[in-house]
Amino acid sequence: MSAEPKPELARSDFPADFAWGVATASYQIEGAVNEDGRSPSIWDTFSHTPGKVDNDDTGDVACDHYHRYKEDVGLMSQLGLNSYRFSIAWPRIVPEGKGEINLKGVDFYARLVDELLEKNIQPYATLYHWDLPQVLEDKGGWSNRDTALYFQEYADKISRLLGDRVKGWITLNEPWVASILGYLQGVHAPGLHSMEKAVRATHHMLLAHGLAVPALRRNALRSDAEVGVTLSFNYIEPGRPGAEQLAQLKDAWDNRLFLDPLFKGAYPTELYPILSQYLPLEREDMEIISTPVDFMGVNYYFRTLPVEWADQATMSFKDRPNEGSEYTAMGWEIYPEGLYQLLTRFHRDYGIKKLYITENGSAFQDSVVEEDGNNFVHDAGRKKYLQEHFGAALRAYRDGVPLAGYFVWSLLDNFEWGYGYDKRFGIVYVDYPTQKRIIKDSAYWYESLLKSNA
Repeated sequence: MSAEPKPELARSDFPADFAWGVATASYQIEGAVNEDGRSPSIWDTFSHTPGKVDNDDTGDVACDHYHRYKEDVGLMSQLGLNSYRFSIAWPRIVPEGKGEINLKGVDFYARLVDELLEKNIQPYATLYHWDLPQVLEDKGGWSNRDTALYFQEYADKISRLLGDRVKGWITLNEPWVASILGYLQGVHAPGLHSMEKAVRATHHMLLAHGLAVPALRRNALRSDAEVGVTLSFNYIEPGRPGAEQLAQLKDAWDNRLFLDPLFKGAYPTELYPILSQYLPLEREDMEIISTPVDFMGVNYYFRTLPVEWADQATMSFKDRPNEGSEYTAMGWEIYPEGLYQLLTRFHRDYGIKKLYITENGSAFQDSVVEEDGNNFVHDAGRKKYLQEHFGAALRAYRDGVPLAGYFVWSLLDNFEWGYGYDKRFGIVYVDYPTQKRIIKDSAYWYESLLKSNA
C-alpha cells in the first residue's frame, strides 16, 4: 500500500466524541438465509421472482457476513472506525413475525455486538432495513395495522436482550423507500402497485416507529444509549423556470412525507388530496408517531431537478440532467452542497437536537489491479466524493448544526437491491466468487482522516 497523503480535513475538526462509522444492512451482506431458524423475508421472495432483480441475483450468500463477521469487524478496526451501523433481520429474531423468539438468531447479533465492543467500536442497530418476514406480508404486510403492533413486540424483545450493549437504536431505515418503492412503484419488495396500500404502509411504519420508541428507551440500559430513526432525503431544486411549485410538491412527497409527521405531528398539507383518501388515521396516532427521539439519521446521496410530471398516479417526476455535473454509476448527480443545505434546513426549520449522517456514499465501476504482486482498487471517484461530502458536513457543523456522526455507505460491496451485484458502493471490494475482501483507496483515505491527529 502506498502512503496516503494527509487529508485536508482532520479528525480534530469534528467533535471529540464524533461517531466515525460505516453502515450495512442485513439482507445485503449476511447471506445464510436458511440457517439457524431464519424465515424468508419479502426480499427473499422478491429476489427469487424472475425478472425482479438484475441478473436474477439474490441475497442468498451476499457477502457471507453471517460467517465472516469477525473478519469484517477486523477490517473496521484496522481502518480506525469507532462506530458501526448494521441492521437486525426481523426474520432471524421472530421467524413468524410475532410470538416466539429465535435464540439462535439473537445469538448471532450478540456475538457481533460483543466483537465490536471488544474492538472499541460502538454498535448502532437498525431494527428494520426492509426485510419484513414474508409471513407478515402474507397478512397484508405494512398495509395491515397489526404489523405496527408486531414491530413494537419485536423491538421490545430484541432490545431486552441487547439493550445492555447497543449504543444507538434506529427504528426504521428509509421507510419512504419501503412504502413507496415497495407498495406503489413496485420496484422493491413486495413489488406492489397500489396507492392505497402505499399510504397505509406509510402510516403504519410511522406508527410502528412511535410505538417502538418507548420500549427501546425502557430496555436501553447504557447510560449513553440513544433512540432515533433514519430517513432518506434528496436535495430538490426546480429543474426549469416555472417549476417551483412542482419542486415543492416533490419535496413534500420525497422528503417531508415522513419528516413532518415525525417532527411536526402532521402530514404535509400539499399531500392531503392524495393521503386523505386512504389514510388509516385513528385517534392519538399522530401523538404516538411524533414521540420525541434523541436523534434523526440522514441518508443523502444526490440532488434532483424536477421539470415535469412523469406519472401522477405514482407521484413520479421527470428530472433534467445537469450539464457539467458528475454522476455516479447509479446515475445520481454528485452534489455535496445538497448535504449542507439539508443539514442546515433540519436544524433551522425542525430544531432536531441531534443529527447523524447515517448513509452517504457512491457507486462506481470499480476494478481490481495487480501491482507488485498485490491487489488494489483505485477508486478515485469515490474518494473525491467522500472528501467533498465530509467537507460539506464540516461546514454544517461549523455553522451550528448538531452533527454527531458520519456513517459511510458502505463497508462492503453488497447486494444492491434491484440492481443485484452490479453496483458497488463499498469502501472494501468484495470478490463474490471467493469472498475475498480488498481495501479500496477510499478506505485508505478514510483511515488517514481518522488517524490524522488521533
